Amino acid sequence: MRKIAILVFFFAALAFAPTAFAGGKAPVVFVQTNELSGNNVVVYDRGADGRLSRAGTYATGGNGGAALPGTESDHLASQGSLVYDAGHSLLLAVNAGSDSVAAFKVQGDRLKLEDVLPSGGQFPASVAVHGDLVYVLNSGGVGIVQGFRIQGHKVVAIPGSARALGLANGNPPFFLTSPGQVGFTPDGQQLLVTTKASTSTIDVFSVQQDGRLSTAPVVNPSAAPVPFAFTFTPSGRLADGEAGASAVTTYAIQADGTLTDPKSQSDGQVALCWITPARGYYYVANTGSNTLSGYTIAADGQPSLVGATGVVATTEPGPIDLAASSEGDFLYGETGLTSTVDEYQVESDGSLTKLGTVTGLPPGVEGIAAS
Repeated sequence: MRKIAILVFFFAALAFAPTAFAGGKAPVVFVQTNELSGNNVVVYDRGADGRLSRAGTYATGGNGGAALPGTESDHLASQGSLVYDAGHSLLLAVNAGSDSVAAFKVQGDRLKLEDVLPSGGQFPASVAVHGDLVYVLNSGGVGIVQGFRIQGHKVVAIPGSARALGLANGNPPFFLTSPGQVGFTPDGQQLLVTTKASTSTIDVFSVQQDGRLSTAPVVNPSAAPVPFAFTFTPSGRLADGEAGASAVTTYAIQADGTLTDPKSQSDGQVALCWITPARGYYYVANTGSNTLSGYTIAADGQPSLVGATGVVATTEPGPIDLAASSEGDFLYGETGLTSTVDEYQVESDGSLTKLGTVTGLPPGVEGIAAS
């Protein structure tokens, strides 16, 4: 009887342990505070209903940053400042105010800081991961992408991997002219950078076998001004948020780095900047309109709005970064002017049902990732 009682207690404990779920990994959401006096990552457990509960706060070993003028909703002016790599159980965070990158080992809903290393430039604002290869976008000054390798839970710089974008920003950069995101194509053969209003181009580097990039990128003018954040469709087309026309544009990416066959659709809002996929839909944050919009993208790449207007949620002031849970059932959105996180359930028709709002975060948050 004593053995039975112990077993019952053991399985009951597992059922309620915040770090246990099917597959042995905790469903969590990570939020970067981006505080100028000391950057932190806040970890939230995700319940079965999608609602978040705070599990812990971890210092990144550096300071957050604020692009100029410092009053806009998005202090880092980027997408991908906090990245979770499930394959290595690794979380990467930028310290824009310290020109460094922090690498955490993820252990359920707990983090262990493994390393803090120089980002290779000024004002790091975006991180991309493919396999064991990492590139960091430094958006200050001329704009530099710097390569790294993941070795265990450490991140090691690749000598000779830095490439300049030829921009003319200060440090910190002006939010509208700083580059917006760095990211790999799904096959890892190319690395893309959006330049926003600096040149309104999408730069495409080829990735060599040693992890270094081509000497210079192929520079592609965007279909609409201010290309900002991007993701990819299942067929490998680029889906880019272009803030100047508040539009999503998709492109075919050629092997030589050129972008062809652009197809666009505006949502009629103001400053469509961030984009993330969930359950076959694409959700964007319109930071100038305090709304989220939803899109579908057809097999030929044509974006279309969800519903009559595309607007699927009204937010607190200044919606910025978005993250979807790994299975796509839940969407989480930061609001930069109120430092909150909105929780949504993604419905089968693409609409969003609001579940609640997480408060208690410091001013200036930017960067969110989810498992």
